[in-house]
Amino acid sequence: MENTFSTLDYIIFILYGLVIVGVGLWVSRDKEGHQKNADDYFLASKSLPWWAIGASLIAANISAEQFIGMSGSGFAIGLAIASYEWMAALTLIIVGKYFLPIFIEKGLYTIPEFVEKRFSTNLKTILAVFWIALYVFVNLTSVLYLGALAMETIMGIPMMYGILGLALFAASYSLYGGLSAVAWTDVIQVVFLIMGGLITTYLALNNVSGGEGVIAGFKHIYEVAPDSFQMILDKANSQYVNLPGIGVIVGGLWVANLYYWGFNQYIIQRTLAAKSLGEAQKGIVFAGVLKLVIPLIVVIPGIAAFVMVNDPAIMARLGVGSMDNIPTMDAADKAYPWLLQFLPSGLKGVAFAALAAAIVSSLASMLNSTSTIFTMDIYKPYINPNATDKETVNVGRLSAAGALIIAGIVAPLLGGIDQAFQFIQEYTGVVSPGILAVFLLGLFWKKTTNKGAIIGVLSSIPIAMFFKIGPKGWLAGSSVEGIFPNVPFLDQMGYTALLSAAVIVLVSYMQNKGADDEKGIEISRKTFVTGKVFNIVSYAICIVLVVLYAMFW
Repeated sequence: MENTFSTLDYIIFILYGLVIVGVGLWVSRDKEGHQKNADDYFLASKSLPWWAIGASLIAANISAEQFIGMSGSGFAIGLAIASYEWMAALTLIIVGKYFLPIFIEKGLYTIPEFVEKRFSTNLKTILAVFWIALYVFVNLTSVLYLGALAMETIMGIPMMYGILGLALFAASYSLYGGLSAVAWTDVIQVVFLIMGGLITTYLALNNVSGGEGVIAGFKHIYEVAPDSFQMILDKANSQYVNLPGIGVIVGGLWVANLYYWGFNQYIIQRTLAAKSLGEAQKGIVFAGVLKLVIPLIVVIPGIAAFVMVNDPAIMARLGVGSMDNIPTMDAADKAYPWLLQFLPSGLKGVAFAALAAAIVSSLASMLNSTSTIFTMDIYKPYINPNATDKETVNVGRLSAAGALIIAGIVAPLLGGIDQAFQFIQEYTGVVSPGILAVFLLGLFWKKTTNKGAIIGVLSSIPIAMFFKIGPKGWLAGSSVEGIFPNVPFLDQMGYTALLSAAVIVLVSYMQNKGADDEKGIEISRKTFVTGKVFNIVSYAICIVLVVLYAMFW
């Protein structure tokens, strides 16, 4: 696609970059007479207010995989992909009420640290290695690849230069400043992210309606593509394999969401840095409110693009240039970058700044959390138990840089993957069910033993791979092929979580003959008491979700 950026677009984008780096470096500075310690670097001195936590949670979560990947899935599948966002709002309420009180009471730096306190150092190390590998080879690489793909599509910047530029941008403030720099710049990033996203949605719908406005545009895409507004897909739908009907609400999506929002270091780290439990809970429910809005800025544009490319009259109105890099069902991830070319001068710079904000904030968050896990769960216990604060912070910076370099080398190899959002979910789903089973049973079943947890989490990988690969390869054409049908990956995650939990329960029961484990967590009703604000907002979110699913069932 021809680079259609104007001078004004470049000025806006450069100003955005300078503001983010400037604010990041300013909040990162060492205060007079105080050298940055581990608490400052990894947990922002435990000083974050609720609004910064909520904004940072969304900025860390919304990245290229949403703007590019989820818009692509909106193009190919429709509104059904929004279940990831809307069900996440409900998941955040559960995490805030039932998980955070235990995590914050234990004063954690990392999620693997909880595993050590509840189970053992061995299991903590196993999971720490799992997470580092997942962040580097799936999360960081996919965000770099999708971000660079967007820059290549919109501005004509070669893929390798895009990867290098995004990596250096994220590193410029996050490596030096740690979580403080990441969280406080996220507050600015989320403003750009939502504002730019809404601008793109507005102009896409306005284009669809021929300039008659957003409401007319929404009505048009709803009338022209009614199948794109089905939240619960029928088995006859070709996309059922990605979003298996009612199973999305009561099945494997809960595994994906509870794991991601409850036990994912680069997400939960923000809440661990809160001033207090109450502040963390208000922040997490604020993020839940923002989650309700996200499909407007990442899914609706994809549906609008689908309607546009399939309407000859609209395409003729858009002109010859509209045929450049046009999205198709086989190249759905081009939908969002394709839409940006139609924005007027100035607004294109804002929209691209929003996309960059989503990418860079997620990169910075993943880098900080990767370095936190490596430093606190591997370096300090095994390499240098007597490390000073200065050494700890320096290792955090070096490990983040190392992760970024590896991800930058691997990222171009992802070329050719379509619907990248689905790819990320699917491969994260190989490890997440077993980890979720360990955490849920560790938190709420006092009989869970360390041996049961280790055997359960290790067995979850072959179980997951059996469901994923078995019916396609090992059993294909055999007499037992029909016994193990090829099920959608969300169902695979659900089955893997249940089977892993069964292994943990069986081994734990056999080991302790049904007695409580000595490290079992004592909890009471008082543990889960929440404030009035949290409760009111939670009820409001639930009501909105019921209305949304009733409208688009």
